Amino acid sequence: MSVQVVYKNKGKSSNSGVIALFANEVFQVKNLLGFMSGNESSFVQKILKNKKNNKEKIISFNISEKTTVIVIAVKKDLNGHGIENLGASFFSFVKKNSFKEISIISDSLNSKAGVDFIGSFIHGLKLKSYEFNIYKSKKIENKLLINLIGKQSAKHLKNKIKFKALEEGAFFTRDLVSEPGNILHPDEYARRLLKLKKYGLKVTVYDEKKLKKLGCNALLGVGQGSIRGSYLVTIEWKGAKNKSKPLGFVGKGVCFDTGGYSLKPARFMEDMTYDMAGSAAVVGLMKTLAIRKAKVNAVGVVGLVENMVSGNAQRPGDIVKSYSGKTIEVLNTDAEGRLVLADALTFTEEKFKPELMVDLATLTGAIIVSLGSEYAGLFSNDDKLSKQLLQAGETVDEKLWRMPLHKNFDKLMDSKNADMQNINYVGGAGSTTAAQFLQRFIMKKTPWAHLDIAGMAFSKYGGALNPSGATGYGVRLLNQFVEDNYE
Repeated sequence: MSVQVVYKNKGKSSNSGVIALFANEVFQVKNLLGFMSGNESSFVQKILKNKKNNKEKIISFNISEKTTVIVIAVKKDLNGHGIENLGASFFSFVKKNSFKEISIISDSLNSKAGVDFIGSFIHGLKLKSYEFNIYKSKKIENKLLINLIGKQSAKHLKNKIKFKALEEGAFFTRDLVSEPGNILHPDEYARRLLKLKKYGLKVTVYDEKKLKKLGCNALLGVGQGSIRGSYLVTIEWKGAKNKSKPLGFVGKGVCFDTGGYSLKPARFMEDMTYDMAGSAAVVGLMKTLAIRKAKVNAVGVVGLVENMVSGNAQRPGDIVKSYSGKTIEVLNTDAEGRLVLADALTFTEEKFKPELMVDLATLTGAIIVSLGSEYAGLFSNDDKLSKQLLQAGETVDEKLWRMPLHKNFDKLMDSKNADMQNINYVGGAGSTTAAQFLQRFIMKKTPWAHLDIAGMAFSKYGGALNPSGATGYGVRLLNQFVEDNYE
């Protein structure tokens, strides 16, 4: 649904249509006389008096033939993501009741000074409003007009750009993840990333010819069975006044994953369009940083491939030489994401010499077994970086859970025929051994974190801030991480 917000300092003395008011936990509303008549105020207060024990957070009722009142109960000391969730719940209520235009009286709010309640509320509402319906032949144009009436705080005015940037970044990520594999193949993905130049980002595309010259054979091996090209794309944002080292963000961009010759089961293979969600989160983050003019240097690096079956596809047992110079025995062609990231991580570390690196990938089904769809798995060689990411995740409710790395897991990736193998055949610890594999490609002891987002990138039933489908997980998390620690 398309949402338009119009800001007004004052409402009409005689209101009509749908009016939304904020109340406390027991449905008490202050200052009613400021925006409705005495008779209307008395009527509303009378109704609300009987609603103080109501379990619902949002209620509505008619006060005349022309006027509907919605009352939103606000819990005491509600935090940031709690406010966003309330905004999302409000949107769901509005959609269910088919309201097309609403006047929200922000002056009815009794919140703590300094808390950008309205900004967070509208942000949550907009995130929940996302739809992906561009391929439906019969489109229903659903539009919601919100008149936000009341004085805006200085904090809200300051945060307008920030929230807009987050919404555009998250929606861009969701759009990319939602696209079918026949549309968003690596060739098209690379073309779309070039369009980000208009935001002030420097975008460089390394095609197969350049990657062969660089020696990125691990990445190229994954894509060699496809008629589409394979790419490494770098996206640079220089927002710091000094020449500080950039923050590095690396994403797995497997646009479709058949599993290769280690073929996946037919059931649910259609979901493998989501196997590029890590790269989409990195791209969405870079767009967000650029729109809000973040005062930081950052680089996003994404490896874009398609893992297909053909006469030229990689075989189980093949040995490839990675960009790092290390050789890899490919025992399972469905453990392909780590091959893409192996080259991307070493390339990022060597070319950009980043202060730190965070990679995101829908890497293993094992992480879903461990953490379900509540947490992404966090693996890291640095305690400080881990704490920063965990805190950012708590702040925006994109939660992480730190998982172990250990030399005893690492040795399970040793190969008899090469420097390492791409899968652990002993069994167990699938997510950890995958992370141990990636750690081998951090060559210069750069602080590094790996986020396995396999359980978080897509939701069949929807979440607090998203409908069913692509979640956009990672954009808000990493933006908060940057904002809290590096600006």
